[in-house]
Amino acid sequence: MRVGIGYDIHRLAEGRRLVLGGASFPGPVGLVGHSDADVVLHAVADAILGAGALGDLGDYFPDTSEQWRDADSTVILEHVVKLAAGRGLAVANVDVNIIAERPRIGPRRAEMCGNIARILGVDVSRVSVKARTAEGLGPVGQLQGIEVQAVVLLEEKAAPA
Repeated sequence: MRVGIGYDIHRLAEGRRLVLGGASFPGPVGLVGHSDADVVLHAVADAILGAGALGDLGDYFPDTSEQWRDADSTVILEHVVKLAAGRGLAVANVDVNIIAERPRIGPRRAEMCGNIARILGVDVSRVSVKARTAEGLGPVGQLQGIEVQAVVLLEEKAAPA
């Protein structure tokens, strides 16, 4: 068993799409990033890379690469899952904390859990997505961004190559 911790934060800005956990949220603001800036999928990918001692997102998806400009973060997470599988590692479960004042996460939680489970190739019962506010504190509390923490447990399925 291997445990990884993932983290990501992105600024909010007008004129950008807001995508969290593969779910699109309507509204005038979204997250700024080189890709679609899905902080949820980025944090999960970061946790997998950490648990597998595979480096970090910038090693594989540099913000200087045009290949990844406005990329769907689903593709990024799928790539990371394949990297882990190449080392004989598979996701056992994932726990995600979304820290944001808006949008309301509860109504879309099941959709996000389903999206993450599908990408990871696990049963949805192995994916937890929770939401918190920052109680008005710091940049997240002042509606300047959204922050995500993720913890992943990987199982060794086969001897690493």
